[in-house]
Amino acid sequence: GSQLSYVEACSAPMYRSTSLHAGVVEVVVGPHARCRFTSIQNWAKDIYNLATKRAVAHENALMEWIGGNMGSCVTMSYPSVHLCGSGSRAGILSLSLAGKGQHQDAGTRILHAAPNTTSHIVSKSISNGGGRSTFRGLIQVPHGSSGSKSHVVCDSLILDAESRCDTYPELDVSEQDVEIGHEASVSKIESEQLFYLMIRGLTESEASEMIVSGFAEPLTKELPLCYASQLNELIHLLG
Repeated sequence: GSQLSYVEACSAPMYRSTSLHAGVVEVVVGPHARCRFTSIQNWAKDIYNLATKRAVAHENALMEWIGGNMGSCVTMSYPSVHLCGSGSRAGILSLSLAGKGQHQDAGTRILHAAPNTTSHIVSKSISNGGGRSTFRGLIQVPHGSSGSKSHVVCDSLILDAESRCDTYPELDVSEQDVEIGHEASVSKIESEQLFYLMIRGLTESEASEMIVSGFAEPLTKELPLCYASQLNELIHLLG
């Protein structure tokens, strides 16, 4: 029945040569307990960020991963949850910002190893200046995990013609009595959206920034105020 909210913020200055960050986080959530782990990473662009995050959720437990990936030249991060107790739940919300010379390779892995387990994943990415974002998702439902439900949403926003995004969903389901869904979208800022805002007095850059901020809003509203303001500042720089 306990609850824990943990906030991790990571950053580093530029060095003369490339550097490596290899972080590991392990969480065990007991019966009827709840854990929210928030990680905001804004590394320098000469750093390779390889992050391992995994959790085990027991009966009726809830594990939430909240992540913001900014900076670094390459980020590889796939938070995972092993739902080993009946009625356990997992929620994952992430946002990646990929600028010039950056590759944000993120995703998630969920194992529904018990009946009546639930997972909900929302992944958002913004690419600009030739940046690349990648989503890799794995949902596993072995035989015997009846009543399991999973919903994956992957939304990408591309701000120029040089940037790109890729989505690699994998659904491994061996049980019939389940509800599994995946949806993905790729969009850009439309001229009609800019026109609608600009005729109301905004400049083109202000209108563009507002659209991008609205796209990132599901994550920023979950962050402490100081981190949400920093994220909004980074979004302003993207515009």
